[in-house]
Amino acid sequence: MNYRAIPVLIAAGWMTACMVGPNYHRPAVQVPQNFRAPDPLPDPQAASFADLKWWEVFKDPDLQELVKTALQQNYDLRDAVVRVEAARANLGITRSDQFPQVGASGDVQFTRLSRNGSSSLPSSFVRSQNRNFGEAFLNLLSFEVDLWGRLRRATEAARANLLSTEENRKAVVTTLVSDVATAYFTIRELDSELEISKRTLDTRQTSLQLVQARQGGGVANLLDLRQSEQLVYTAAETIPALQQQIEQTENQISLLLGRNPGEVMRHGQFNDDLFPPEVPTGLPSALLERRPDIRAAEQNLIAANAEIGVARAAYFPRLSLSGYLGGQSAQLSSLFSGPSSAWSFVPQVTQPIFTAGRIRSTVKLAKAQRESALVQYQRTIQTAFTEVSNALIAHQRVRESREQQQALVVAIGDRKRLAYTRYTGGVDTQLNALDADRDLLRAELDLRQIKLNELLSEVQLYKALGGGWQ
Repeated sequence: MNYRAIPVLIAAGWMTACMVGPNYHRPAVQVPQNFRAPDPLPDPQAASFADLKWWEVFKDPDLQELVKTALQQNYDLRDAVVRVEAARANLGITRSDQFPQVGASGDVQFTRLSRNGSSSLPSSFVRSQNRNFGEAFLNLLSFEVDLWGRLRRATEAARANLLSTEENRKAVVTTLVSDVATAYFTIRELDSELEISKRTLDTRQTSLQLVQARQGGGVANLLDLRQSEQLVYTAAETIPALQQQIEQTENQISLLLGRNPGEVMRHGQFNDDLFPPEVPTGLPSALLERRPDIRAAEQNLIAANAEIGVARAAYFPRLSLSGYLGGQSAQLSSLFSGPSSAWSFVPQVTQPIFTAGRIRSTVKLAKAQRESALVQYQRTIQTAFTEVSNALIAHQRVRESREQQQALVVAIGDRKRLAYTRYTGGVDTQLNALDADRDLLRAELDLRQIKLNELLSEVQLYKALGGGWQ
């Protein structure tokens, strides 16, 4: 054993283990103890409902089918998947620079010489008219010895970019599930509004027939008739507007599903009570690990941090190796024999001496990009806390509003019944009955809108907590 080679190997190993540039450490982040929300606060110790799979949260069969189709055909998600594959390929390309690139080459030449050329040669001088020549080589293409970790830092950055792209794909899934659920709940709410408007129109048409009969009997006047007609036309006018919103929302869902505009099938009665009364959020610190956009922002920060090492490595010499090993012979049978062997080994060292500040500026640029990535990372975290807080506030306040609106609908409905009883009994004028009728329609439509907002606040909370991509 050649013990003299041991120090050389140790030195080479130490040099290849050296990596310039800062190692990544997660920045300190100030995490609140609890999410800002109205009392009573959700139990932070309870498991977050964002840990549930999306099909465990959205239990409507029609909605589940729509989400499944969207996850297979949505254009944004398909593009995100392709971006992940591109980032994975880029990582492979970058990582390959760390290893030697070996190629093979070979050629054979067959030549026949002529004795009757421009100047004739005697036969004794030209022993053979045929000449064969061959060569075969294994070529070591230019291989950079990664003394300062430039290539490893580049691979680290490419790996972080891949992970960031994967997290962005998960964020697209979360947004897609949320968008499909939002559009589906909206269209079911519009269906309810349309049903209320049609039912109100039927009731008002019946009332109009009653007024027409009373006018024929001399009990009602022309003003009563016109007021009843006004209510009928008002109810009829809302129906085309609602149908327009329904059809356009169906087209929106079709686009999310990656298919041509068309009808969205809906079955059975829609259940308003889709979510549990309490939606635990979990610990605020868990949000950093659950939300894909936060994790993607951190990977961008890791990549920017590694690029500083790539930039700093330009200050130091670069060692490149190239060469070949093979044989050359005029006789193919002896191509690989000892005398025909040929080899070349070319180490090359390059050291920048004067670059007019280019390297220094490149390092400054990499540091500035790292600071920008850090700011983006911190802003993404604060945005996440804000979105969760806004969703919790909306969830609580909209629920309180819905409870009051339900009581209002009950009160106006009773008022309408009493007003029409007094009118038909001749005790009161028709004006009070018509006012109650108008107020009831508006209150019922408002109640449907508030219920929709309550559903959407829970969808937004599920998305803000980072649920839906599992």
